[in-house]
Amino acid sequence: MKNIKAIIFDAYGTLFDVNSAAEKCKDKIGDKWEAFANYWRTTQLEYTWLRSLMKRHKDFWQVTEDSLDKSMKVFNIDNSMRNELLDLYKILSPYPEVPEILKSLKEKKYKLSILSNGTPSLLNELVKSNNLENLFDDVFSIEEVGIYKPDSKVYHLPIKKYKIKNNEVAFLSANTWDVSGGGNYGFNSIWVNRNNSIFDNLDYRPQYEVKSLKELITII
Repeated sequence: MKNIKAIIFDAYGTLFDVNSAAEKCKDKIGDKWEAFANYWRTTQLEYTWLRSLMKRHKDFWQVTEDSLDKSMKVFNIDNSMRNELLDLYKILSPYPEVPEILKSLKEKKYKLSILSNGTPSLLNELVKSNNLENLFDDVFSIEEVGIYKPDSKVYHLPIKKYKIKNNEVAFLSANTWDVSGGGNYGFNSIWVNRNNSIFDNLDYRPQYEVKSLKELITII
């Protein structure tokens, strides 16, 4: 992959494990914790898309709360756990290789940034709680444009800031719809396929697929 000037990462599911909040409560939730975590995540994403289509925007934290409330009802989880799960979501754990790979890329003088659905305060807390704040040049939030991914206005944010071309960006996401969104916009999208998933049929196929960010070093 040539002429890359900026490496841009999705946050949730790509750098940070969205299931880690529920996993930390698995002794209380029981064997259903993973199914619950996946349902919470799926509902959260569905709400972002639906709100974008309806033009009824709520920020990502409000969407996270709304989707949690539904998920707890579906899985019959006691409401006393609500605040604990939300607090843990603010400090999700990064995937093990993330700090090392970011440091390596930073040393190579690439622009490194996050482009996420999350609110600025939520993303900044997430980065700071995991001691990653010195590794990113920017943290871009969809709140700057008031609509969720995969709207093209979101992907334009780093292009506008860095004054670079679309094809000078390597964009990484674990979400196939996000990979397609960035790819259709013109990014060199890379799919982080940690769970051996199947790619969606959305008029874009990434040139590269990795199971871990460690593989990024051989591509960039």
